[in-house]
Amino acid sequence: MNWYPLKLTTHVRAYAFGDRLIPDKIGKRGLPDGIVAETWEISDYADTTGIVISGPLAGRTLHNLVESYPKEVVGSGWQGPHFPLLEKFLDASHMLPVHLHADDETARRLHAAPNGKSEAWHILWAAPGSTILAGVRPGVTKEDLFRAFKAEDYDAVMPRFPIRTGDTVYVPGGVIHSFGPDTLIFEVQQTSDLAQSVMPTDVYGNRLDEATWDANIRATLAELRTTYQPRPNPGLARHNGNNRYTVGCAGPYFALERWTLGEVHVEPSHPARCITLSNVGESVTLEFEAGGEILERGTSCILPAAIGPVRVIPSSVADLIACYVPDLERDIWEPLRAAHHSDEAIRTLGEL
Repeated sequence: MNWYPLKLTTHVRAYAFGDRLIPDKIGKRGLPDGIVAETWEISDYADTTGIVISGPLAGRTLHNLVESYPKEVVGSGWQGPHFPLLEKFLDASHMLPVHLHADDETARRLHAAPNGKSEAWHILWAAPGSTILAGVRPGVTKEDLFRAFKAEDYDAVMPRFPIRTGDTVYVPGGVIHSFGPDTLIFEVQQTSDLAQSVMPTDVYGNRLDEATWDANIRATLAELRTTYQPRPNPGLARHNGNNRYTVGCAGPYFALERWTLGEVHVEPSHPARCITLSNVGESVTLEFEAGGEILERGTSCILPAAIGPVRVIPSSVADLIACYVPDLERDIWEPLRAAHHSDEAIRTLGEL
């Protein structure tokens, strides 16, 4: 098999919090009319698993490839049950529901799921004054939380933080959160869609009956984690010539980097892991042993573990988001220390 960048079909969700920021700000093409709240760029979750759209593997699902070629696609030593990263563009033109996602232990214990959903938000655009709600204020009890959620007074029990374009927020499973309005993000997460919400409406804006709302709040509180406080982080940069690589977050499940490339970048061979690229700037050319591909604005791909070295060639200045499952010592600690970042600063990136 001559491996090449895997481009996938996009799964679209029309939740009530979205609008048209994804086509308008990112320039993503081929989207339906109306609300486009989320575009799932890389997914192997249930029936949203992406389908390869080009090359010899066209028509095969990502899940099928992961099952058939786990070493070649994901990396040597990897074990399933699915591709480990789920990535999306997310339009919070309106406030997201206040909600949380199960951590690994809760997912297995309560939902018979293989893993939970830690995630991170990379802020692609935020209007002046945009904020996030994340975590729980010190000293707040579950009774306090229940009363505040019923009163829809989220600021009474949750810290609010300002965000700016370029920030990243690492949010482990179990941490309650929301953001918006007027915010556009790129999200990387574990492959899961488990969620609990404390809102009086569902994600499509439909009002819930009182008993269902109360039950949802109690279910959320049963999965709540209060031992981690997310905070927006501008990231830590390292440079190589005219290229800047900013690590926005890192943890056991994923790392996210923003690449600003003024010259050719050579991504070395990574037999132990794959890497994903999402283009939020001008088109770039990807050259690899088996040929070449154009990665257009607003599109994403997987560079399989077996692809070998890849040359990323900008047409002017490239603007890419790169995600992967890191070896934390090799991929995060060592290069950031070499770039003269302190251990204290590196620890702010996530669960390290």
